[in-house]
Amino acid sequence: MSKTKLDISVVTPVYKAESCLDELCRRLITSLEAITPDFEIIMVEDASPDASWQRIEQIAAAEPRCKGIRLARNFGQHYAITAGLEHASGEWVVVMDCDLQDQPEEIAKLLQTAKSGPFDVVFGRRIRRQDKFLKRLSSKMFYAVYNFLTDSHFDNTVANFSISRRQVITEFLRLREHNRSFPLFIRWLGFSVGFVDVAHAERFAGKTSYTLYKLLKLSAESIISQSNKPLHLSIALGLLLALGAFLVALYFVAKYFLFGIPVTGWTSMMVSLWMLGGILLANLGILGLYLGRVFNEVKNRPLYVIRQRLGAFESPAQARHTHDH
Repeated sequence: MSKTKLDISVVTPVYKAESCLDELCRRLITSLEAITPDFEIIMVEDASPDASWQRIEQIAAAEPRCKGIRLARNFGQHYAITAGLEHASGEWVVVMDCDLQDQPEEIAKLLQTAKSGPFDVVFGRRIRRQDKFLKRLSSKMFYAVYNFLTDSHFDNTVANFSISRRQVITEFLRLREHNRSFPLFIRWLGFSVGFVDVAHAERFAGKTSYTLYKLLKLSAESIISQSNKPLHLSIALGLLLALGAFLVALYFVAKYFLFGIPVTGWTSMMVSLWMLGGILLANLGILGLYLGRVFNEVKNRPLYVIRQRLGAFESPAQARHTHDH
C-alpha cells in the first residue's frame, strides 16, 4: 500500500468523552480547513465505559477525515496517544486532549511558531489554566519533585498539546518503554523545542478521569522510568544514618567510660529500631519498584491491543505494525 500524503494529523485520546466529540470534530475541521485541506483526525478510544465509540462511529461515517481506533481495554492515555501516532500520516502531527480544554483554534498558532522558529516541536503553554485548584497544585508538585529527581527543568503549564514534525514522531515511536509519557519522551529526544502561549478553556463537559491516586501513580512511574536519582538518594540516606549512628555510639561510649554515667536508653533504642526499620522497608520498596519496571519491560508485551479501526490508515509505522502481526 502507498502512503497518502497529508499535511496535518491530529491525534486525540478519548475516554468518557461522548458529549465532547461532536463539538471537538466540528471545531477541528473548521480550524484545520483554514490551514490545509489535507488533514486527518484520529480519535483513539481507550475502552471508555460510556458511548464514546458509538459517537466516533457516527462521526467517521459522516466525515472520512475523522478516523477511529478502539483499544481492546483501557491501556491509559499515553498508550492511546502512541497508538494514534503509529497510525498518523501527516508531515505535522498534533497531540491534544479531547475535552476541548486544548482549543483547536490554537493549532494554527502552534504551526506558525514551529515554521517561523524553526522548531521541530512546539508545545502550548497554558498561562491561565482553567483547572481546579487540586489539579493545578498536584501538577506543580509533580514537576517540582520530577525536576529535582531528574535534574530537569519542566514547566507545569505544559502538557500534551503540541505539534511535531514527522521526524520527531518517527523517533518517538522507536521508544518502546512500557512506562510512557508523551511530553517527557519528546523532550528526552533532544529536538529543537519551542513554546507558545495558548488559551486554555474549561472542560466542555464531564470531569477529569485522573484521580489523586492515578496522578500519584503516574508521577512515581514517570520518575522511576526516567531517573536513578531515588536510588542514589537512598544510598546517601543510608550512609548518613550510619554516620549518625556511629557518632551517637561514640558519644555513649565516652559518656560511660569517662564520666561513669550508665546508659539506659531503652526508649531511644526502640525508637531508633522502628525508624531504621521503616527506612529499610521504604528503600526496599524503591528498589522493588525499579525491579518491577525491569520485569515489565523484559516481558516484551505489545504496548496496546487494537480491537477495531474506522477509516483508511496508512503510515510507515502502521505498515510495520500490520506486517508484524
